Amino acid sequence: LRVEVVQTEETELHLPATLDLRSQRALSLNLGGGNCKWQPPVYTVPEDIDFYKTVIAGFPSGDKRMIFVQMEALTGWPAKDEWDFEHLGMSNHPFIKANYPHHEGVWGWGDVADQVVMMVRNIRRSMVEYHDILWDIGYAKTWEDASLFLDNLYSERPPLTDFLGWRDERVMDEVHWYGWFIDYYMEGGLLRDIFTHKTTTKEHWDMLMMPTVYTRAELDYDLVVGADTVVTDAYDPNCATVTEGCEPVAVISAENLRDYTRGPAETTLIANVLKRDSRIGDYVIEQETWDCIWSELIENGKGLKTVYDRPGFVESDYNFSAEMLEEMIHELDRLITKYSSSPWNTKTTANKLVSLITEHRALVQEELSQVLDGSRILTDKDFLGPKEREMRRKLASGSPNQDSEKDYSQYFFDMDRKLLEIRRKEMRKSLYHKRKEVEEATNKPDADVHRRTNRISRTV
Repeated sequence: LRVEVVQTEETELHLPATLDLRSQRALSLNLGGGNCKWQPPVYTVPEDIDFYKTVIAGFPSGDKRMIFVQMEALTGWPAKDEWDFEHLGMSNHPFIKANYPHHEGVWGWGDVADQVVMMVRNIRRSMVEYHDILWDIGYAKTWEDASLFLDNLYSERPPLTDFLGWRDERVMDEVHWYGWFIDYYMEGGLLRDIFTHKTTTKEHWDMLMMPTVYTRAELDYDLVVGADTVVTDAYDPNCATVTEGCEPVAVISAENLRDYTRGPAETTLIANVLKRDSRIGDYVIEQETWDCIWSELIENGKGLKTVYDRPGFVESDYNFSAEMLEEMIHELDRLITKYSSSPWNTKTTANKLVSLITEHRALVQEELSQVLDGSRILTDKDFLGPKEREMRRKLASGSPNQDSEKDYSQYFFDMDRKLLEIRRKEMRKSLYHKRKEVEEATNKPDADVHRRTNRISRTV
């Protein structure tokens, strides 16, 4: 009996020798000729591999996930959230998603990071995402739901208009947090005040990191530091634990990733960041597949769900008043002026940052023009800002000169703290159940482990 084996097509698979068999089954596959097949990463990370670890830092929004999903697909290894490190314990994950130093974040990963990349998203879209996803201040449309978070501590509930005004002021503050966040990383962790952008003291910085403990008035720079105080530059000591410091080695745009023209180049940028050190670079799939990896994730929708997969999500559902758009433009102008000047204009990261936020500024300016010429109509439930909302309140009352009848600021300050307390309790509960699910999954056969852990949700 003679058996003849005919090979009709030669296929080369990318299987690094440093990976064990279980890891190889989960790695994205190089099918040759620029073709590939996306595979989810290995969620159980061996502790004995020396990775060069990357922090993906960005102002709170859903877009950091866009970036770490690319890293997972390129290497076969998973990312982990800063809060998971904080509450579930340390592990050997090579990619760390971080909102820190924003008050939604925590430096939970200790001293294991080696380099930082910074995600930059359109400021206007970031405000919507922050509003909808992270702080759940979607109560603007369901005020009754907001009351479910409150107990009988208060004898009187403010009217809806006052609640919307409080929400607007919070978002106005976040515009300053947005620019402050960028400064923090670009300047390698230099301590600055959020609202004046002056360099500040460690004492004031520690207070700024607890916005639900101190009111805006209590955080005032002149009050805490002193208007005439000469402040010596000081840096966040956490940054000294990062091998290359907190200054990003690359600035990445998730919006560019979604763009069908610029997207593949952004994936190439991410891959090259990982290739900077062989301890993670050796796991990166061959360059001929990078465009295919982008296509699998963006065009074919493989991988974890991102903000762009949310059903019914339309950012234009929310409008911003001229007052709030002008505040955004003011912050963007400050950043553009700063990072397009010497010595920043010799740095690739600063030039990329300026290019991105200049595009963002043009979009915000276009929206501002539409608001001013009346082609974009505002409603009372939009982001009106304190001045616009107060003017509407007075007009509605028929008394243009009437002052506010009651100050509910303490109510909302207490409510803010209560919401944060509830959210953190829910987060701890979620992390506990996540840990239990992982523990149960790891006692299953490999195939079942892979299927179950791929369903575990991760924070945005």
